Amino acid sequence: MSIRKEIERREKQFLSSYAALAAQTRGRQYPETEDHFRTAFQRDRDKIIHCKSFRRLKHKTQVFISPVEDHFRTRLTHTLEVSQIARTIARALRLNEDLTEAIALAHDLGHTPFGHAGEFVLDDILDKNYGRHFYHNEQSVRVVEVIEKEGQGLNLCLEVIDGIRNHTPDDPWPKTLEGCIVRYADRMAYLRHDIEDAIRAGVLKEKELPRKHLKILEKKLLDTIVSDMIKHSKNKPRISLSLKVQTAMDGLYDFMYKRVYTNPTAKKEESKVPVLIRQLFRYYHYNSSFQAGLPAAEDQVQHTVDFIAGMTDRYAITKFQELFVPDEWRLNQ
Repeated sequence: MSIRKEIERREKQFLSSYAALAAQTRGRQYPETEDHFRTAFQRDRDKIIHCKSFRRLKHKTQVFISPVEDHFRTRLTHTLEVSQIARTIARALRLNEDLTEAIALAHDLGHTPFGHAGEFVLDDILDKNYGRHFYHNEQSVRVVEVIEKEGQGLNLCLEVIDGIRNHTPDDPWPKTLEGCIVRYADRMAYLRHDIEDAIRAGVLKEKELPRKHLKILEKKLLDTIVSDMIKHSKNKPRISLSLKVQTAMDGLYDFMYKRVYTNPTAKKEESKVPVLIRQLFRYYHYNSSFQAGLPAAEDQVQHTVDFIAGMTDRYAITKFQELFVPDEWRLNQ
């Protein structure tokens, strides 16, 4: 018996009846020869960790653009925190930890430079000029299906693709409980670390946080939410929180939205993002050498979107300076 088959046997024996089993995956778009050592979901996790888009997350904004201090979160550290939270919950519920980890590690691969600020600008450009929209979760799916490996894609399992596509609050719930865990873990992670980063940045003071919500969530906010989720989801066909904790969590998010996510002080650098993104989009979209071999207008738009969305913050800034800032101005800074 191969090591992979032994792992699959143990999954069937140990995991919950509600878990997604690797041996029963819905498959991939293109069949692959099975690995001797790793299950299908373990292979997907490894593919994601070794792809270029994953490495670029370390230079993409989470909340604060170009922070001076080293300890602010990036899109990569956010992704790792989501993965850790989700895996803890999946293990406690005897769900498939490998599938959970793969979804968590890939959920933000399609995020733009400058976080949601960049996403909103690309969406606005597409909406007003081409009757389309840009959503980072759909772009994450495009990254793993089309863009990675020089256009071949990563050929991930359908369960992983489903979890990536449906990880935001506006989407339908994922078809697996593992995907549902990641969707919750995403919000848990950014609530906790965005509060820490906002206090570190001086945007918030701890005494300003809403007492009525923190009284329920307690000082160890993350531990409280995770424990509550495990308690209310164990041996059940759904992932959920108690009404009390869910309400407190939603209330804390509303507070953060008003005080941090749309705070002019916290987001002062974001006012520069639209100019930068629009200029880069215009330049590359109408650049004949960049669009060479893509005669269809729709292909040219998508080509530009993929290129801009794949940029890191610093690469976008560097290209903007090279293209639009006179050398003499930069030298005299």
